[in-house]
Amino acid sequence: MPVFAQVDIIKKPNTQTPSCPPPALSRVKHHQVREGETIPIIARYYNLTSETLIRFNPGLEKGTVAVGQVILIPPFNGIRVEVRPGATWKDLEDVYGVRADVLFEVNGCQMKPSVVFIPGVSWTARNKKTNDYTGLSGYPLPFLAQVGLEYGWQENPINKRRLFHSGIDLLAPVGTPVLAAGAGTVVYVGPQESYGILIVINHSDVRQTRYAHLSRVSVKIGQQVNTGDVIGAVGTTGEPDLPSPHLHFEVRYKFPVGWVAQDPQINLTKESPAASP
Repeated sequence: MPVFAQVDIIKKPNTQTPSCPPPALSRVKHHQVREGETIPIIARYYNLTSETLIRFNPGLEKGTVAVGQVILIPPFNGIRVEVRPGATWKDLEDVYGVRADVLFEVNGCQMKPSVVFIPGVSWTARNKKTNDYTGLSGYPLPFLAQVGLEYGWQENPINKRRLFHSGIDLLAPVGTPVLAAGAGTVVYVGPQESYGILIVINHSDVRQTRYAHLSRVSVKIGQQVNTGDVIGAVGTTGEPDLPSPHLHFEVRYKFPVGWVAQDPQINLTKESPAASP
């Protein structure tokens, strides 16, 4: 599935197309200080912390503002960082403790940025094995499949460029049943550019799975599904990255900027459930 170097935010069924959001730094607003305003008051108005405003505006180190002063307002909490030449998103992840794929998408999927926005309210190295989530309860196929193309920074098989792949491609014959990897609500069914025929399922309000290149679908928008329910079949619709038939499978987590891709393999169980009739 050619979802390289892009992120999509599906807000309404069948109306959104995959595209990278504009970089966070392109959405910075200007605020002119009015009588009676303080840094905490302005921060609360924009749902930010005072520290965010102070770090984003070097002239505010003393903690005061003047009437008529214009200050910069980022779209959410975070800091602006200049990137040294040659640094990668992985380097920034190691320094600030924010996942490389999140940084990549928050910053408009730029390949070699010179200045980036690091979201959050604290930035320290993290334990990468820490997870408050036990994983999906199922598997998207009726058998454990070979991964044809892994998640993350990969070489695009088509043009040989190193770009970001937001899911995994699970090799399977055309017509193989595709299963819901977890219980949830179907929020999208239909064509979606390079995804081809796509199904999107929301699992609670924070996690989402996507199933692409399908040949047919067996569910509709708004339908509740259980783990292991048949939702469609493997196909070759859209713009597959591999010549072999496969299911492009994604897991996404809801961040302030939208649904951000995660590595599906850390979310999947080791055993696949039997398909429901």
